[in-house]
Amino acid sequence: QVQLVESGGGLVQPGASLRLSCAASGSIFSINYMGWYRQAPGKQRELVERITSGGSTNYADSVKGRFTISRNNAKNTVYLQMNSLKPEDTAVYYCNVDLVGSGWYNYWGQGTQVTVSS
Repeated sequence: QVQLVESGGGLVQPGASLRLSCAASGSIFSINYMGWYRQAPGKQRELVERITSGGSTNYADSVKGRFTISRNNAKNTVYLQMNSLKPEDTAVYYCNVDLVGSGWYNYWGQGTQVTVSS
């Protein structure tokens, strides 16, 4: 059993910054990748950014240069530093972890709301 605990969402004005974090705990042998997706009202869930155990990253073009993902492998924690936030970044942000425990699993966090509004 694996638990994901997310934190860091909130309401901010355009141009502000937020930092999301997601900590994985439980029966974890190794983590393949950790990442963040988001879903805005009426839209499909989309990849924001993810990072492999080796540090390789994939990200959406819309966040290039503004968002930075990082991870602490010792703590099984992933962070998303979001700068220069825009109203179109408003969404529920979900942590996603692909790992090996008793088998190969993919887990989703409960989601954290990020609202960018003046």
